[in-house]
Amino acid sequence: MPGQSQLDREIVKGRRAPILVVLGTSVALGQMTTTALATSHATTAAAEQPAAPTWSFSASAYTYFPGGSQDYVQPTLRADRNWLHLEARYNYESHNTGSIWVGYSFSVGEKLKLDFTTMLGTVYGKTNGYAPGYEFTLSWGTVQLYSEGEYVFDTRNSSDSYFYTWSELTLSPVDWFEFGAVIQRTKVYQTDFDIQRGLLVRFSHQKLDLSACVFNPDADKPTYVLALSISF
Repeated sequence: MPGQSQLDREIVKGRRAPILVVLGTSVALGQMTTTALATSHATTAAAEQPAAPTWSFSASAYTYFPGGSQDYVQPTLRADRNWLHLEARYNYESHNTGSIWVGYSFSVGEKLKLDFTTMLGTVYGKTNGYAPGYEFTLSWGTVQLYSEGEYVFDTRNSSDSYFYTWSELTLSPVDWFEFGAVIQRTKVYQTDFDIQRGLLVRFSHQKLDLSACVFNPDADKPTYVLALSISF
């Protein structure tokens, strides 16, 4: 500045230096804070973003020992992703017959929860046709009602069209064990009962389930069923 002495100019320079340092530090801290906030927002947004749906699979094999009829195995494969349900069965509608299914799944409720799948399938082999079907599980605490059913429209002989069902009502006093009543209606083998009724016990360990059923226990020739299921 005009009129300032050399000493005055040195004092002014000395005052400016700390001010510049403070300003520079403030700018740097502001940039760091802005960057940290942006990173935090990005992390929160990523955490809140729902995970992409993944596939889940299960397989089961029901071995039937019907009194007076041939023993057989009924395998089923299932695949699920979000709402999409795919399924393949063999020896379910009749011997040497397969069926392939596609379905839509949804759930409602919390304490009383309903998981429902509506399906459409094609049947081929000894029996040929198409079938609308369903699967549902209604759960309330340790009590569970499960049912699966289908109506097969036989395209070879309409008189052979038929409604199939397997339904069970169970109680699970502990996580690894449940028991209850079961009914089924099937044409794979013949009995004196149009609707067979029986008792069921099931043991679970991690992803494995082992079930045992007896149908028509008061009949001369009851039907026994052993089932093994695995999910992965």
